[in-house]
Amino acid sequence: MRRESIHRLVVRAPNWIGDAVMCEPALRGLRSLFPQAEVTLLAKASVAELFIGYSGVDRIVVYNDKEIHAGLAGKWTLAGTLRRHQFDLAVLFQNAFEAAFLTWLAGIARRYGYATDGRVFFLTDPVAVPDRATLIHQVGYYWNLLKPLGLAGEPSAPALAISAGEERTMESKLASAGIGPADVVIGINPGSTYGSAKRWLPERFAEAARRLIDRVRKDEGKEAAVMILGAKGEESLGKTIATLVEAKSVVLSGTTTIRELMAATKRCRLLLTNDTGPMHIAAAFGVPVVAVFGPTDWRTTSPYGQEQSIVREPVDCAPCFLRECPIDHRCMTRVPSDRVYEAAVQQLGSSAGLSRSSGLFGASDSNQTNETNQTNQTNVLSGFTIFLDRDGTLNPDPGYIRSSDQFELFPGVAQALSRLKQAGARLIVVTNQSGVARGFFSAGDLDGIHAKLRYLLGEAGVSLDAIYVCPHHPDDGCDCRKPDRGLIDRAVGEQRIDLLRSYLIGDHARDIDLAKRVGSRSILVTTGAVLPEQVEGLKASGTVPDWVACSLAEAVDWLLIDARSRMSLEGNCRGHIRN
Repeated sequence: MRRESIHRLVVRAPNWIGDAVMCEPALRGLRSLFPQAEVTLLAKASVAELFIGYSGVDRIVVYNDKEIHAGLAGKWTLAGTLRRHQFDLAVLFQNAFEAAFLTWLAGIARRYGYATDGRVFFLTDPVAVPDRATLIHQVGYYWNLLKPLGLAGEPSAPALAISAGEERTMESKLASAGIGPADVVIGINPGSTYGSAKRWLPERFAEAARRLIDRVRKDEGKEAAVMILGAKGEESLGKTIATLVEAKSVVLSGTTTIRELMAATKRCRLLLTNDTGPMHIAAAFGVPVVAVFGPTDWRTTSPYGQEQSIVREPVDCAPCFLRECPIDHRCMTRVPSDRVYEAAVQQLGSSAGLSRSSGLFGASDSNQTNETNQTNQTNVLSGFTIFLDRDGTLNPDPGYIRSSDQFELFPGVAQALSRLKQAGARLIVVTNQSGVARGFFSAGDLDGIHAKLRYLLGEAGVSLDAIYVCPHHPDDGCDCRKPDRGLIDRAVGEQRIDLLRSYLIGDHARDIDLAKRVGSRSILVTTGAVLPEQVEGLKASGTVPDWVACSLAEAVDWLLIDARSRMSLEGNCRGHIRN
């Protein structure tokens, strides 16, 4: 397949929320394969809501199989809608026969997907299904579908985003229940639309949550509350647990939209859950999870990147994948609340939440947590400048971003930069934008993109101190195109920057080379040009960053610790000189 010949493509998303979240890295990968194509997502309403405002797609078509798209007549109606878009390619992450049939009915020339469910006849580009004997996480299953198209490496963790307005709306909703912004929120998701076999016992959820609330009060001196999530029909289950917890709580079961569920889940410090969609949503927001697994396979559907969060009883009959247990439900009833509570304390401790003073943790872990907390103090970065690459570091890099409509930040970027600002740092973006010289977009378009960048950061209370751009073609021989140091030198002259107190964060080898040329400390984020599996090759070429991080948030974690260490060393040196 000549990828440059694909101008419009449609992606059929999985039908379930959890599967859709696990598909998100593959969606990002697809965008990187077809950076110039218009991407449309075809999804059922709940999944479509999950991806509202998502930068990896340009349009969403909702598949309403209960109403307008029900029955054969409805399928014909949907096929007609797809036909009018004149798609060049359909990529089918949804495995059903129907997904291939619909795209065939719509007359889409190329139809690409796994050869499942007897649908090979309707696929122009069938991909062999992985060997069932080889277990692979569902995130990898979706990612690997795209490897024949040229996608390389391994997937990063799923990531979702909500707006600052959605977060404020959820805070207001919680405030009406007596839960303030400073309260620690323990989330509980006790239900499962899959069936009762996946449900841990409600009284044990309540017991684990009650002990966690006591722990937070004791270790942090903070108030804690319980937020109970669930689908329609699970309201009574939520109310039962709220009564058993005997603490400040709010029951949101059956009352939230998908977007509200996302905002509620993100607000949690920790989520106690069964194997459900909200479990994957929480992991995609970086919320620590403790998931009780029973009849389903923890090896393929665990929260990606939080495999240590699983609590299960290794019984002979699991995983059975049954909706209802035909015997004694031993996979769930044999999991005591003690195990879930201890796993929760570990999860909170690993995210620098609770103190690690109990016997569950070693002394070195406690020291690391205390050091992390200390580095978040105000003015740690006073006098420091953080240079930031743009595409691939702050935002997804589809090739060339031609208008402000295409520009969106990576999830968590605004919050990470807010931490740097609160610590006293100056933030300066330095970016190559040869698209101006190539005629892909104008200087005015670029100004509009950067206006949106400032707006999105401003919603989180973050302001950039400056943006420096090289608009030249690579063949122009200018001195400002990275890795040449022209942009940094200009910033030093105009902003009076001490390069000995500077860091450069970027996703490309040229960013690391530039940092070396100007004497900055360097952090490589593997969210753009350099994938995690390519780091060793980069180092072998002599381009060695001071730190490698999988996200900007992780880069900031290290930077704060490193800066404090440097300040302490400077203080010790001054003390020795005085002595």
